[in-house]
Amino acid sequence: FPSRHCIYSSRPSSHPISSSVSALSLLFTIKIMARFVLAFLALVVSTSAFAPQPSLRLTTPLKGAESEVSFSADLDGSDVRVGIIRTRWNDEHVSNLVGGMRKALGECNVEEDNIFETEVPGAYELPLAAKLLAMSGTVDAIITTGVLIKGDTMHFEYICDAVSTGLMTVGLATSTPVIFGVLTCLDEQQVISRSAGDSNHGYDWGKTAVEMALLKNEAMGQGSAGNKKGKVGFSTGDDDEKDTKKVDKVIPGFF
Repeated sequence: FPSRHCIYSSRPSSHPISSSVSALSLLFTIKIMARFVLAFLALVVSTSAFAPQPSLRLTTPLKGAESEVSFSADLDGSDVRVGIIRTRWNDEHVSNLVGGMRKALGECNVEEDNIFETEVPGAYELPLAAKLLAMSGTVDAIITTGVLIKGDTMHFEYICDAVSTGLMTVGLATSTPVIFGVLTCLDEQQVISRSAGDSNHGYDWGKTAVEMALLKNEAMGQGSAGNKKGKVGFSTGDDDEKDTKKVDKVIPGFF
């Protein structure tokens, strides 16, 4: 008689080692297929519009330094009054920009006495200063200028967004043209390429201020702010009284 430990069956028995090998083969195949799928998806994403693109700072030369806008040779700002609000931050580059503005204003016949210039610590202070000058009603256009250079933190992005939005709001709220003369660059070389020589963007901003001032005065059927009596900018009551008695010409600026 057969031993009770021996069991005969018509089905072939599965060896434990064979089952393990089959399972490992299946897992290996799944792993290979998963890698293939992930590689394919990565390829699709990398060619889509939503994929992170290489930094332009590393792959393309500087662009936008040269002016691409033209202005009429007939711009006449002889009756236009312009306020320039500049920052002390990055003073050297900002001074170059202001020089370009004054050159353009001179070419448009804007009198030196009709140009008011003041300064604030940094770009973040520009919107409020522009609003205060616009509310004085003594200028036809305002040029705000400064230089922001990207650093290692998000400070650059926050300031750029706040300043640009703030200046646009001032212009729309006061109906006074506010020119965005703030360079927002990734490094100092980009600043130099846009604030010196023939590529000084300040020149274009000066021309823009005159053109927008004339547009605003024409659209609203008004003369220039220079036709009004009183000082340009903030002044004391005593100053206003003296100016009304002695001179008819408005002096631009904060006092």
